[in-house]
Amino acid sequence: MRLFRFAAVALFAAAAGILALPSGPAQAHGAIQMPGSRTWLCYQDGRNPNTGAIEPKNAACAAAVAQSGTNSLYNWFAVLRSDGAGRTTGFIPDGQLCSGGTGGPYNFSGFNLARTDWPLTHLTSGANVQFKYNNWAKHPGTFSLYITKDGYDPSQPLGWDDLEPTPFDRVTNPASNGGPGTDDGHYYWNGTLPAGKTGQHVVYSVWSRSDSQETFYGCSDVVFDGGNGEVTGIGGGGTTSPSPSIPASPSPSTSVSPSPSTSNPGGGTSACSGMYSVVSAWSGGFQGEIMVHAGTAAVNGWNVSWTFPGDQKIAQVWSGKSTTSGSLVSVTNESWNASVPANGHVTFGFLATGTAAPQVQNLTCTTG
Repeated sequence: MRLFRFAAVALFAAAAGILALPSGPAQAHGAIQMPGSRTWLCYQDGRNPNTGAIEPKNAACAAAVAQSGTNSLYNWFAVLRSDGAGRTTGFIPDGQLCSGGTGGPYNFSGFNLARTDWPLTHLTSGANVQFKYNNWAKHPGTFSLYITKDGYDPSQPLGWDDLEPTPFDRVTNPASNGGPGTDDGHYYWNGTLPAGKTGQHVVYSVWSRSDSQETFYGCSDVVFDGGNGEVTGIGGGGTTSPSPSIPASPSPSTSVSPSPSTSNPGGGTSACSGMYSVVSAWSGGFQGEIMVHAGTAAVNGWNVSWTFPGDQKIAQVWSGKSTTSGSLVSVTNESWNASVPANGHVTFGFLATGTAAPQVQNLTCTTG
């Protein structure tokens, strides 16, 4: 079923020219999404939900695309080196950390640009968070997160001496949710952000597979200002992202998609809420997803319902069971994702026909 779902999504996307799969030896794909990598957030900034075209609004993202081309965002999950073998210092030259050097299947050199206006994820120093790494393809391996040293200057090219020499977080074979082959499928794990950090920094991520030499690299621009995972600098500068990675936050934040819809807590024994966003769109159809968030108590069973604003119709749902009545859609959990831990979340996705709806109406989550 997972392969079928991946094929269906890829077929829809390829038909509209919104997905370019890598060639050559690359087999796994993924990029950090919390905190969001430059390629992931620039993809969020630049994708046109109605046409699938890459049309960056953020100046740094536009400069990166001008240098590296639109394939760098259609393949935001492929900043990799097939010969990486987990290597870092001495393997990737200074000034090329964010592209993983120049030996990967795609040109990501534009994401090495030393700029102060990349999309930013707002965080709190020393906070406990849930990191999220897309699993477009699943493989065993180790994830290592580094942070820039105090005094980091984002207007200068990033070099190895700018990073603390040891990771502040490292995990092997973390849990996963959803995927593969979707924007919402991801590995996740809890960790603690570095203490004593202020101002703007870069979180540098390295995913080293244990079943091959393939290694993924990524730069995430963050600012330690007391934030809870909000993102600024995308979609014209004022859009914020959800913060599903901040366990202490019981209420949903705004989605990265334009004009997202969020639900109010539902009934049952413990509250939940839903957050809707458009993943991609093409002529005559679109892919969407909804994150189901638990409140301060765990959830055991959930149902999310909403009303489409126009003639949109559900074509397929994964990670949930759907029923429809006219424009009303209801999705209940599968047996394997019925339980949602306190302040945690699960995600389900769908394909729909019709013009992509940037928001839906009467979005409600109930539990039990």
